Amino acid sequence: MLNIGRFNELTVLRQLPRGLQLDGGSHGEILLPKQYTSEDMKVGDTVKVFIYRDSEDRLIATTQTPLAMVGDFAYLNVVDESPVGAFLDMGLQRDILVPFSEQNNRLEKGRKVLVRIYLDDSDRLTASTKLDTFLYDTDETDAYKTADEVNIVVGAKTDLGIKVIVDGTYWGLIYHSDVFQPLNRGDKLKAYVKRVREDKKIEIIIQKPGFARVEGLAGDVLDQLRSEGGFIPLSDKSAPDDIKKKFRCSKNSYKQAIGTLYKQRLIRIEKDGIYLEA
Repeated sequence: MLNIGRFNELTVLRQLPRGLQLDGGSHGEILLPKQYTSEDMKVGDTVKVFIYRDSEDRLIATTQTPLAMVGDFAYLNVVDESPVGAFLDMGLQRDILVPFSEQNNRLEKGRKVLVRIYLDDSDRLTASTKLDTFLYDTDETDAYKTADEVNIVVGAKTDLGIKVIVDGTYWGLIYHSDVFQPLNRGDKLKAYVKRVREDKKIEIIIQKPGFARVEGLAGDVLDQLRSEGGFIPLSDKSAPDDIKKKFRCSKNSYKQAIGTLYKQRLIRIEKDGIYLEA
């Protein structure tokens, strides 16, 4: 089965002056233009190609890697405007359309925008800024529990924190008080479920909660101690902002981390900071 808007492994049927004809199954033969072929591609070989429709709505293959595929959320540049909508750079020969009907606000050339990639009724790659159409606000299926690892895409900032897309399916929120590193719209990274509230909304945190995260932070503190000659001027009495600036964590997490190191007799804690034990 051919997956339009994604990578496929297709067999080379014929070699032509303009490129290679690939076996698209029920979709017929699909051209891989000559500029995307290599000398080692022979008839009978299987090649990995991305499939989409060209400007004449013909299926076309490419070995280029797009900036996003069908089902993805991506932060893309608006490169043109037209009577039917705005076009975004997909990293392919053809740009992707955001129809006016799929724009929350009018898109202008030069902006970047977070979109969801999908196929329209004619199997053409299309983008939408109406993210709520594709996401659930709540975890009604009880899919998540505290400390579960998730993949997130960073969305917009709110008064409470930063909205994030969780596993391409749900909206989640990282509270401002839980942000210990720069987060920009469109960033993709690993994160963890802080908790699922009674109203089924998902709270997210970048650092893994609980003892496993303390171990990780303790290791970071130990590495930093060694690289700075065995002393860091931050104790359990230091200001939260100083700790956050240095280790991108809360004061409570830092205290747990240095407590772990102290119990293992790796450091000593003084008023002026922590010292690496010999």
